[in-house]
Amino acid sequence: MPDPASKPDADQSGLLQIDILRENGDWGTLDDVEGLIRAAVEAAFQPAPDSAADQVIEVSILLENDAALQALNKQWRNKDKPTNVLSFPAPPLPDATLAMQAARHLGDIALSFDTLAAEARTENKTVSDHLQHLVVHGMLHLQGHDHQTPGDADEMEDLERRILADLGIGDPYAS
Repeated sequence: MPDPASKPDADQSGLLQIDILRENGDWGTLDDVEGLIRAAVEAAFQPAPDSAADQVIEVSILLENDAALQALNKQWRNKDKPTNVLSFPAPPLPDATLAMQAARHLGDIALSFDTLAAEARTENKTVSDHLQHLVVHGMLHLQGHDHQTPGDADEMEDLERRILADLGIGDPYAS
């Protein structure tokens, strides 16, 4: 079995490019926030069937505060309140030829430290574990998963549980 410590960093593997932009919020209070995010993105990523084996997949992560997420939530979801995470999947490419380009943008994930930290305190979770859960949740949205119906929600939550277990994180939905 390969040594997990020998796994290359996502940015160095040439297949998954993770761009992380810290704007606002107390993100510096977390140890290795970028490492936590990269691990969650890698764990949740499943290449699309139409992706070439050597195609670079790009994911952008925006680290923000409640004010910024509230503005995005209002603009894109018509909800004038802060939220913990927003996902913006890239639009589908027009044809299979474009899908085989050298790089393909999967989408963007925006996170609010304020809401994330408050939820972690309320739910008795570590901020690090909750961050990774929200990144996994966002990645699943970027890959077409949703929770609009009870069946879809159950399926998505099961995926989240399995991915988080691989990261050593317990069931985020357990009471």
